Order: sequence, then structure tokens, then C-alpha cells
Amino acid sequence: MSALSGRLVVASHNAGKVREIAALLAPYGVEPVSAAALGLPSPEETETTFAGNAVLKAAAAAEASGLPALADDSGLEVLALGGAPGVTSARWAPDGDFRVAMERVWRELAGGSDLRARFVCALALKRPGEKPLVFEGEAKGTLVWPPRGAQGFGYDPMFVPDGLDRTFGEMAPEEKTPLTHRARAFEKLVASL
Repeated sequence: MSALSGRLVVASHNAGKVREIAALLAPYGVEPVSAAALGLPSPEETETTFAGNAVLKAAAAAEASGLPALADDSGLEVLALGGAPGVTSARWAPDGDFRVAMERVWRELAGGSDLRARFVCALALKRPGEKPLVFEGEAKGTLVWPPRGAQGFGYDPMFVPDGLDRTFGEMAPEEKTPLTHRARAFEKLVASL
């Protein structure tokens, strides 16, 4: 990732996302600094796609800081719910309470048998004065109830990745991170540089 070195703004106020992105950046000698640490505001997410919102956040952070910025927009898509909560995943969690969001997902599934879901991530890299680059990744799995595990964040305690029997919420960060939608998008970013 020599094409990207020095300081990089992680355009997020979500501590869990910042930790995962910092862990992915660690081998490349990039110094991540969060938008929160720089006191940058969170732009309103007005786009209808993960990629659109990621670009919006990366552009705002790069412009405000004068540094390259990497933004993530991601969420949970449940097949039986037509892809919901999707880009509104965080909005299903009033005041960041994902227990409420997970309960809503389960309630809306209403005992259905199709529990397939996927996490989707769009990463946008924006350097000042340049067009943004966007990379997307996904992690497929199934949902479980009740939620299991206190690791991770967001919907992690109800998501079991394909081929495994534990939720992201039951995995230590070093085990979970390489399996995530964010890691898969990050692999594409690294390959492009």
C-alpha cells in the first residue's frame, strides 16, 4: 500500500469500525486518525447506496482535514426482508442501541425460516483533489436468535458467517476481522494500490 502512506483519516465516529479499519491498515505503515479525534462532523447520509454514503463521508473528511480519507458505509441485508435494514442499518438502532435493532429484525422476520443475510461494506478512499475510489465487499451468513456474544458491535451477535457455527459477536477481533465484509472490501483496495 505504498501509494498510501502517512496519516489517513478514518471518516467514522463509530469506535468499532475505526478499530477494525485501523487493524486492517496496521501492516501498511499508515497512521489512522478518526474523524472523531479530529473533531470533524459526521455528514448526513443522504445517499441510497452504501457506495454513495461512503463517498459522501470520505469527501467531507478529506475536504475538512486536507488529508486522504477512508470511509466505510456498511450494513446488514436480510434476504427475507427484501434487503432491509440495508443502508438504514444504523437508523434501526435508536441512540446506537443495536439490541433494539436486532429485536426489530427478528420481529419483522416473524418466525420465517429464511434466515439468510449478508453484511455489505463499501469503502471509499478520497485524496484531496482526486476522484474517490470505491471498493465493495460482503460476508454471507445466517441469523440466529437470541443474539450470542459480547464481542464486536452492531448486529454481530446475531450473525453467523457461512461455514462457521459462532456469531461475529462470539469471536475475538483478530478472528472476526479477516472474515468481515470490511476486510473483503479492504483486500480490493489494497490490490488496486
